[in-house]
Amino acid sequence: MSWIFAAVALAFAGLVVLAFLGVRVLLAVRELGREVARTRRRLEPAQVLFSEKTGTIRAPKG
Repeated sequence: MSWIFAAVALAFAGLVVLAFLGVRVLLAVRELGREVARTRRRLEPAQVLFSEKTGTIRAPKG
């Protein structure tokens, strides 16, 4: 009977560890999304300028 209690306790501890790591991953994903959005905002003016300058140079694809 004590083996069942030990198995349940180990399973619960494992789930706690997985939940903690899952929360850390979600927070890291949120931070990465913010960084990507910030970088996109910073690069947008250069992208517009580049597309204006290269718009007449582009060859048709195919």
